[in-house]
Amino acid sequence: MRPVIRSLPPFIDLRAFLAWAKERDNLLCLSDKINLKHEMTAVQLAALRAKGPILRFDMAIGQEGNAPFMPVIGNLFGTPERVAAGLGLTLDQIPAFGTFLAALRSPQPVDGMRDALSRWPMLKAALATRSKQLRHAPVQEVDAAVDMGKIPVQTPWPEDAGPLITWPVVITRPHGSAPDSVAQYNLGVYRAQVIGPDRLILRWLAHRGGAAHARSWARASKPMPVAIALGADPATLLSAALPLPETVSELAFSGVLRGARTQLVAARSVPLLVPAHAEIMIEGWIHPKETAPEGPFGDHTGYYNSVENFPVMRIIAITHRRDPLYLSTVTGRPPDEPSVIGEVFNTLALPVIRAQIPEIRDLWLPPAACSYRMAVVQISKCYPGQARRVMMALWGMLAQFSYTKTIVVVDEDINPRDWDDVVWAMATRMDPARDVMVLENTPMDYLDFSSPRDGLAGKLGIDATNKIGSETMREWGRVMALDPAHEARAADLIARHLRDKR
Repeated sequence: MRPVIRSLPPFIDLRAFLAWAKERDNLLCLSDKINLKHEMTAVQLAALRAKGPILRFDMAIGQEGNAPFMPVIGNLFGTPERVAAGLGLTLDQIPAFGTFLAALRSPQPVDGMRDALSRWPMLKAALATRSKQLRHAPVQEVDAAVDMGKIPVQTPWPEDAGPLITWPVVITRPHGSAPDSVAQYNLGVYRAQVIGPDRLILRWLAHRGGAAHARSWARASKPMPVAIALGADPATLLSAALPLPETVSELAFSGVLRGARTQLVAARSVPLLVPAHAEIMIEGWIHPKETAPEGPFGDHTGYYNSVENFPVMRIIAITHRRDPLYLSTVTGRPPDEPSVIGEVFNTLALPVIRAQIPEIRDLWLPPAACSYRMAVVQISKCYPGQARRVMMALWGMLAQFSYTKTIVVVDEDINPRDWDDVVWAMATRMDPARDVMVLENTPMDYLDFSSPRDGLAGKLGIDATNKIGSETMREWGRVMALDPAHEARAADLIARHLRDKR
């Protein structure tokens, strides 16, 4: 396996990434007054839909019209190219990097010295997961007053319950672990509602790592230490968003993505190690059974979610750089920033998926379907029933597909990312009575209000492949196609005549 050569240097912090973007005229500084309540959302979405630059709001104002003391960064990963750059790559290098990460997770036995030497890039990447602890860090240059009102937190949508932190990297560890056991840490991007100067509500689903850690502390009847990094470096942000296996620490894995060791520092007030180069650090505790009603907030589905109780974080310390930046984003009906990130992660995850289900050739999670609720899968079909086996494997073997409501399986001659191709396959190769599989009472995201019960819903599988063997009793149709040479000559002929006409 040839190593993936990083095209970009490691970005040790958010500022390094912003400097790189500015050099490429991909950073827009706005001096206009923009209200944190609702108006900033409109500007961010307009920039994203125009495939525009990163935004720096230098005059973000609150409800009272007073300018907060720090700038706001938005639309950081508003294009696939910037998501790839956050990994140190160009967009065309993402498939190869996905293959590299799949090999790193499941390395093959070494075959001789030459093979061992060729694995050096993999060894270097593995060593990059080892963190380095610092005694002093930029994120602790200022010990600030515990007052969330000093941080310019957006209220994104008109019916939102209040200010919402949308890019928090929440850091936890399980009860019984040591503060320096970084391999056991969990990083998650969880919604954080501001309910007071020293109170946040952390919304995490029961299957997420942060929730599992909270349960371990609750069983011991002890409060859980929590730290929230705001404005982390791109590798830490993307690691926290990746659907990594439960046994892989996001904090450690960020070293692979960054191409450099993760630098940590002991938190000021809680027994945790935290990213040394973040912009702002919020520290505190979650006490067992202390919850508060969270929401409603606009969600990635394009609807407001219902109000539910989630854990309260009591803030006891806030530190930041001397001139901090606040990083924000907007979640809503796609396209939004999470759906753009999802497009790149789709390509990045494909080699890992193929390692477990080899007949899969390509897989597309349409962003309009909220990035994971529908999948179109292209397979190399060899035997009857294979499409159904692939559906069941995706739903059962891979946790990230447990919430995928609909899977459409197509053949290799169908482009799974082309809706016209997919719809043609469904219209000509699928019989509803034979090729549709419906499952009941399967796990589902409780935010999906279309399901009849919280956390349980159906699944729909559609086999839009050519039918072979015992799958059909009729002669199957043959696809019409012209000679490629004739098509090429025809295209050249028409193009030439159109040029002459002009």
